[in-house]
Amino acid sequence: MAVRARVSQKVAVSVVFVAAMFMSIMDVTIVNVALPTVGRDFGVSPTAVDSISIAFLVSLAVFIPASGWLGDRFGGKRVLLTAIAVFTAASALCGVASGLGELVAFRILQGAGGGMLAPVGMAMLYRAFPPEERIRASAILTGPTTLAPALGPVLGGLLVTDLSWRWVFYVNVPIGAAALAFGALFLGGHAESRPGRFDLPGFLLSGSGLGLLMYGVSEGPDLGWGSAAVDGCIAAGLVLLAAMAAVEMRTAEPIVALRLLGNRLFRSCNRVMILTSVAFLGTLFVISLYYQDGRGLSALQSGLSTFPEAIGVMLGAQLASRVLYPRLGPRRHIAAGLAGMAASIGLLSLLGAQSSLWWARLLMFALGFAMGQVMVPAQAAAFATISPAATGRASTMFNAVRQLGGAIGVALLTTVIVVAGAVHRVAGHEVANLAAYRVTFLVAAAVCLAGVPAALSIRDADAAATIPARRGRPRRAQAGQEPAAVNDAAV
Repeated sequence: MAVRARVSQKVAVSVVFVAAMFMSIMDVTIVNVALPTVGRDFGVSPTAVDSISIAFLVSLAVFIPASGWLGDRFGGKRVLLTAIAVFTAASALCGVASGLGELVAFRILQGAGGGMLAPVGMAMLYRAFPPEERIRASAILTGPTTLAPALGPVLGGLLVTDLSWRWVFYVNVPIGAAALAFGALFLGGHAESRPGRFDLPGFLLSGSGLGLLMYGVSEGPDLGWGSAAVDGCIAAGLVLLAAMAAVEMRTAEPIVALRLLGNRLFRSCNRVMILTSVAFLGTLFVISLYYQDGRGLSALQSGLSTFPEAIGVMLGAQLASRVLYPRLGPRRHIAAGLAGMAASIGLLSLLGAQSSLWWARLLMFALGFAMGQVMVPAQAAAFATISPAATGRASTMFNAVRQLGGAIGVALLTTVIVVAGAVHRVAGHEVANLAAYRVTFLVAAAVCLAGVPAALSIRDADAAATIPARRGRPRRAQAGQEPAAVNDAAV
């Protein structure tokens, strides 16, 4: 107890959550770099090896809905550390897998741990920070969620080239072990006094619905949107999610708290987040294809040319939390960030076969900087009018929306490339069709602009508690009006 007292819960939760999120998010992009090598090692086709990534994403989607209730029932510390332990152990097992079947099974286990990390950790973070300090918490959270996807290809390229594909999994072990040890020593326990009964129908419907939808969306570009498997999974997923919505709205203690979408601020921030995730994560995927397939760069060179985005996010997050959010409030801040993202992605459409890579890197930096102006205020404002008791389930929904947005973004932009034609014939030879990438970047920019109306629907008064008071001015006076009353007691 004396050792724990020397570390505040703000620091303890931040350290453990940042480490866990960094490890989980980086895993997606670092593994993608290794897939061709894994396929050659196991002697399987590129289509079959995709199951390694799909299994992880589907498992994430299945287990995310239960995470909020588990954190409330058993305590955030216990569930978060269990999730880290499962993810870390599964990573080690993936590294020693002797065949594709084993590797896919261990990736499912990895996804089970990863599905609980983000919602439980985010709920703990927002409970540790009072509303007026949540802009700081959001800046902390933005780092790993945007640095990790950019670092993954760089580190993955180095590990696969110089060591073995197995190290893209082993690299998680020391990070997870350190986070586990630190959390066991310094995290405090917390559990809601009335978490309610476990909503089994809601879990089964939401988990299977999200899992099928994620599978269909992820496989659509490869198998074809007209294929029976893809269309069947998407249709079944949507039907199950519709059934889940009908059941959950009549359930006294639902595992998926859809009533929270009646909260105007939370609903608007979720609309912003899903469109931002579609555009941002889809663009990160497409720019790597442009570098490697369009310009002939190696995976490592591609990763290094994408990495300026992470630097932009880290600098942008600091400016957002310390300067812009207190002055602008979430409404104008998020709208300006989306406009900046749209401009950066739109300029990427001008890249050609001979364009300077330094120009591309500058645009990636600008994209990351603008992304910081969306992620930081959206995450800070989203929970402003959510009660502590509902924070766990609100975090579950927020993270499910972000995960689904990322999958849709990759699928949508990959489909645009396929429809536009990834290659064409020039003088009898097949070469990369850079026009397809130009069209794709313009589509991503349009998605960003589609988020602006959602940002403008935010009322700064609703998020007044999260806006730090500027010197000489009370916090509520700068927001302009009283925040709307929120009733989440029935959630």
